[in-house]
Amino acid sequence: MVGKKSAKALQVEEGLERTDNGMKLTSFPEVSQINQKNYYTEYMKRDDQILPLRLQAEASRDKMIRTAKDKDRALARTGDTDVPAPNPDETEFGEEDANTGADGFDASKIIAIHLGSQNMRIGLASDALPRTVPMCTAWKMPKCESDIKPPMPKRQKMTGTPEDQFGDEWAKKYTKMCDDLKKDMRTNKRKVLPNSKELVVNYNRRTPPEKIPEHNDPARIEWTDIGLSSTFNGLEAQRIPDNSDPAYRLFWPIQHGRLNEEDFPSKEQLKMAIDSIITGALKTELKITKTGQWKDYSCVLVIPDLYDKKFVEMMLEMFMNDYSFAKVAFIQESLAASFGAGYTSACIVDVGAQKTSICCVEDGLCIEDSRINLKYGGYDVTETFVKMMLFDHFPYADINLARRYDFLLAEELKMKFCTMNQAEISVQLYNFHLRAPSEYTRKYNFKTYDEVILAPMGFCDPSIFDNSAKLNGRRKLIDRSYNIYDPEIPDDPVSAAQISILAAIKPSAAAAPKAPANPATNGEGTAAVSTPMKEKPNPFSFLGVDTQGTPGTSHAGSPAPEGSNTPAANGGSPAPFQFGGSGSGAPQGIFVPDPAHCSQRALAAERDSVLPIAPLDTAILTSITTAARGDEKKLRDLLGGIMIIGGGAKTPGFGPFLEERLKRLRPDLGDRILVGTSPREMDGQVVTWKGASVFAKLVGTNDTWIGGTEWERLGSRVLHHKLAFYY
Repeated sequence: MVGKKSAKALQVEEGLERTDNGMKLTSFPEVSQINQKNYYTEYMKRDDQILPLRLQAEASRDKMIRTAKDKDRALARTGDTDVPAPNPDETEFGEEDANTGADGFDASKIIAIHLGSQNMRIGLASDALPRTVPMCTAWKMPKCESDIKPPMPKRQKMTGTPEDQFGDEWAKKYTKMCDDLKKDMRTNKRKVLPNSKELVVNYNRRTPPEKIPEHNDPARIEWTDIGLSSTFNGLEAQRIPDNSDPAYRLFWPIQHGRLNEEDFPSKEQLKMAIDSIITGALKTELKITKTGQWKDYSCVLVIPDLYDKKFVEMMLEMFMNDYSFAKVAFIQESLAASFGAGYTSACIVDVGAQKTSICCVEDGLCIEDSRINLKYGGYDVTETFVKMMLFDHFPYADINLARRYDFLLAEELKMKFCTMNQAEISVQLYNFHLRAPSEYTRKYNFKTYDEVILAPMGFCDPSIFDNSAKLNGRRKLIDRSYNIYDPEIPDDPVSAAQISILAAIKPSAAAAPKAPANPATNGEGTAAVSTPMKEKPNPFSFLGVDTQGTPGTSHAGSPAPEGSNTPAANGGSPAPFQFGGSGSGAPQGIFVPDPAHCSQRALAAERDSVLPIAPLDTAILTSITTAARGDEKKLRDLLGGIMIIGGGAKTPGFGPFLEERLKRLRPDLGDRILVGTSPREMDGQVVTWKGASVFAKLVGTNDTWIGGTEWERLGSRVLHHKLAFYY
């Protein structure tokens, strides 16, 4: 092989001479190679590189420029820059008046909306109280809902004895509750007549109704004239006669605190129902009749503490695209309630129509692991109250809550007669008027005894409620949200307190499956909950609660390895609550299955299949002990700041009854436990909405508003940067 020759040898031997003019082969700049042992980049590591924050900085800079120009004009006119010339379009720099919201918004141009399972609260942020609109819409259909659905409350037979109609199992539960109430009343030195039930049953059996002609009824109902309209919303929809021609069917787009996927054939129709209700409320209640005016308004929407991300994204898309609101903001229910009540630290217990949420709030933030969502509420009390009265031979035996006028009647009876004060329990004679379309008004006389207190006592013994159909249709139309980096990891928020509720019902729901490494979990292989969130300690490591006030311990076979997210078995990590239908709060150990055989997707599906039902007193202590994380001072502070709100908690005596139940579970802290209602005599049903309106007017919340530019460029990804809580 010939070796390489030098340039001098080539010139001498072959006459070849190398010439070089020093010019580069290309004019493009050369990029030096990265030192892969130690390289660094600032991409997406500074706030000024994120679009929402860049837009916020630009808005602040524009405001400073406008202020400087105003001072220059004032200097040119008066020679004094201390007081700039007044600008009628905005308030003075750095100040906000009572009706001006974030970023110079006028409170009369901000709409606050709180969607519920039974009612929607909507109003302007400048209003003192919201408008209440039933969360339903009526569409033309071949049959109405009472012809499609079975009679409510559910009966095994429509005739026969009460045991035959409702089954022996429910009859035994009801009889046991009656006996326990008698014992409790005797313990409290209350007078108990031995034949009270017989008096009620015998009277109700033999009392016929009295018919009253419609023209003699001063409180007769004005039924909705269907005319040529194909859609009705709110109370108008509820006042459509069931036998109307053509027939109309009522749809409730939100049930049990989540989207009602059972009654709608498609996601588009479900979205259309929500749109119809909100649009009707904007036009009829807020008098914003022209759709072209909506772009001048902004909106604050209250969302659940344990929200579905698909629901939040759907509402954001609807508000920005369909309504063209100027800006949109979101706030969680419990945080809004604390704003409305003016509390900085509290345990919020919101008893709604079909769901009850519990969450501890501290310093303007919801404590993530304390969030609990239970699937029962005031409607379950109504249904159980009617069921108990039918068991005692209620004279109106054909009552059916699937019928519109019967449902409104049952709600009226519950609000008038239900109580939780034992001093009011005796045989009482009441009456009501049944007003049905195209029929005589019927006046019924009936007697009640303990039904009025046993039905709301179901909050502490939810097994008396009918929980058979509350999961029907779940995930039928809308799948759960998944992580953007790993589509096998569910992304909806969960909490340690909620998992402990599910684990007490089905222990396998507490598993912590192995997850592949991904950017969202910082490369870790395990996750404490199904949602990849920031690193947290063991979600089950909180104080158990029993009647002796000592922590409960796990009884698993072997201790968990260090750093594991499963409960330790050597007593170092207390176990979550285990409870049954009796409402006992005593903790018991639960067995957690091997997480290696469980995937994130399968675990999320398993948790979705478990109906979160627990006694209310036990659930409250679970939430508080999870939030306290072993801090005794924090535990005492939260136990002394329990606030109950919501329409389901308006039963007289509900607060003292719940406080007594909590003291039975924690007698060692009985002097610290305090259950109160919203301050300043505010209606518990509107506290959450009021907090949303206060939040809309705060000066420091301008960074939580989502504008059209951000939505157009980032879509739903903007939620991660703009929400005031971890999304």
